[in-house]
Amino acid sequence: MKKIYGALLACALSGTVFGQETAKGIVFVDANGNGVRDRKEIGLAGVSVSNGMDVVQTDKDGRYTLPVKNDNILFVVKPSGYAFAVDADNHPKFYYIHKPQGSPQLKYAGVAPTGQLPKSVDFALRKVSEPMQFSAFVFGDPQAYTAEEMEFFRRGVIDEAKQRKGPLFGISLGDLVGNDLSLHPSYKQTVGQMGLPWHNVIGNHDLNFDVEQDSLSDEGFEKMFGPANYAFNVGNAHFIVLDDVLYPHPTTGKGYQGGFRKDQLDFIANNLRFVSKDKLIVLAFHIPLNPDNNASFRNADRQRLFDLLSEYPHTLSLSAHTHFQQQNYYTTAHGWKGDRPHHEYNVGTTSGDWYSGQLNEQGIPVSTMRDGTPKGYAILSIDNNKYTFDYKVVGKDDQYTIGLFGPAVVSAKYTARYPLYANFYIGATDNVVRYRIGDGKWKEMERIEEGDPVYVRDLLDFDGAMALVAGRRPSDAVPSTHLWRLKLPRLKEGRHVVEVEAKDMFGRMHTAKQEITVVP
Repeated sequence: MKKIYGALLACALSGTVFGQETAKGIVFVDANGNGVRDRKEIGLAGVSVSNGMDVVQTDKDGRYTLPVKNDNILFVVKPSGYAFAVDADNHPKFYYIHKPQGSPQLKYAGVAPTGQLPKSVDFALRKVSEPMQFSAFVFGDPQAYTAEEMEFFRRGVIDEAKQRKGPLFGISLGDLVGNDLSLHPSYKQTVGQMGLPWHNVIGNHDLNFDVEQDSLSDEGFEKMFGPANYAFNVGNAHFIVLDDVLYPHPTTGKGYQGGFRKDQLDFIANNLRFVSKDKLIVLAFHIPLNPDNNASFRNADRQRLFDLLSEYPHTLSLSAHTHFQQQNYYTTAHGWKGDRPHHEYNVGTTSGDWYSGQLNEQGIPVSTMRDGTPKGYAILSIDNNKYTFDYKVVGKDDQYTIGLFGPAVVSAKYTARYPLYANFYIGATDNVVRYRIGDGKWKEMERIEEGDPVYVRDLLDFDGAMALVAGRRPSDAVPSTHLWRLKLPRLKEGRHVVEVEAKDMFGRMHTAKQEITVVP
């Protein structure tokens, strides 16, 4: 630790750490795709360029000027209808790292010294056909702690998801790995197999922990993925990617807290000056903004964020971190100022419950999340400035959106003693879930908040085992926010079909069926 701050002090005494330079360059249309501005290739006007806090727009010739210090990353906010070149792992080339002395000496290395600022820092874009209606993959917490778990991620998720056609790009919402930053290259190569431009959010398990200030906790992430705070446009949607992990904890000095530094919030404010009010603003970060108003997220930071978004009627937040799935809504009670509540989709995880549970036929942990949501990934669909989303359970077809749990066979004498549960994986607390038996009348199910019975049953396979069960014991269950229940009525002997239907927040219907045989 002393080496880190000794190096910083030496730089400060040399007058370089806080010295300010001026970066200049041009954003141009790379007509021949060689990444170099050739004589006849024109600059692109009106494109936002940032140093991580300040944001300027290119002039009529595509030129920009920005101040930089000794720890800045210059990046372009991708305009709609254009694309960046990507590296061998499909990571967009949209930034230039300026760290003349490099990162401090850390357990997991950061950026090597970049040397003197080039005379011109140029960025290449190519024109593409980009629709107003599109979709994207959204992954929560890949979070592999070992090379074996990275293989579980590849074989269990990537090999299936990469077969899906349609999405334009993907984004992972932090915790790309589990504390071991030497796995970042493996993660990058693995997710690169999706064959799409991929954006990455930093999580609390992607940090350099041997630092004493938050601004240095992302050095390893920056080495591999570039800026932890940036933005890009697709169609009529404006995406803002944010590092919302404050480490060390700003109050206790131990652990972390959700929140933003002032320079991050200033970046959002400066960036939004150039974003029209009719766009859909999609925020992507790791730790939920916290609808419970407790200390897990610094409320003053959330309030300034909400203030900055107050004039934008179309917004969505995407988060992960919890390893369960829920829909959070922020109202005036949380400081939200919009006409409608702000929706945060806390997305399910590709690692599920940290690669736990029994092994499936592929030898991969089933890893159901603690609220009973099977591991999987989301598909965000955007049409102009409106959005919908779906949650794809790994290994199931697209129609598998409700998990049912109830008896398959019951005695005629005791049918009324049995419940049937429906876990509507993308359900929100105000959704209506109904059922009918045979051709009977539709009736509403009761929403409850308790442990998912399938998850509890599978957990008891470990807790009550009389012989060794392969795999790692899952975490304890948490109350699910999207669980409904019915009590079966008295039923005659014979076969009965229970149909369940749920209407989601977008007005779409989801269905599931279960057969129950009643015997004498």
